[in-house]
Amino acid sequence: MMGPQGSGKGTQASLLAERYGIPAISIGEIFREAIKSDSEEGREIQKIIDNGNMVPDELTIMFVKKRLEDVDCAEGFILDGFPRTLPQAKALDEFAKIDYVIVLRISDEEAVKRLVQRRQCPKCGKITSVKEGEKCKQCKIKLVKRKDDTEEAIKKRLEIYHDQTQPLIEYYKPRDIVHIINGEQSIEGIHKEILVALGDTFAAEEESAE
Repeated sequence: MMGPQGSGKGTQASLLAERYGIPAISIGEIFREAIKSDSEEGREIQKIIDNGNMVPDELTIMFVKKRLEDVDCAEGFILDGFPRTLPQAKALDEFAKIDYVIVLRISDEEAVKRLVQRRQCPKCGKITSVKEGEKCKQCKIKLVKRKDDTEEAIKKRLEIYHDQTQPLIEYYKPRDIVHIINGEQSIEGIHKEILVALGDTFAAEEESAE
């Protein structure tokens, strides 16, 4: 899953994971777990993220490779937020096969608008919007604003996305696996477009039934 911050990659990855029974692997979640562990790598990641910067490729690749070796990835997986750079994409090719690249396209203005309204549960780490309430529906505690969700930090991350991640579309295009989806529609609309891109015949049958 590719797309700028706030494009809804995590939401769509979760929907696909539920539909196909394979894990949605969020690099953000991997980093959050590392930070919670209070390890040396976790503290380093926290400092980098708080400054609105990207975690170095070498460290990111190491975490992802280790995660893909888990048993639940044997039948497939969905990557959310990885790869983000060309070196990461080339490294990924050495230990995994990618069948589809789904790109959620939204404007920078929409990304900023969504992210400044984003909140996170300090306990489970789930990210949601202030529109959905002030408390985590699962943990029943007050949501907080992430340190890296200031407008200045968001714009900096968007610049990095356009400079480092967007070129990956051209990297994958020759394989004919890239599908660009309009990310500024409803969650349901985006999900249906993705299923069509994946050639999900059951999705077509479900839509006909409606």
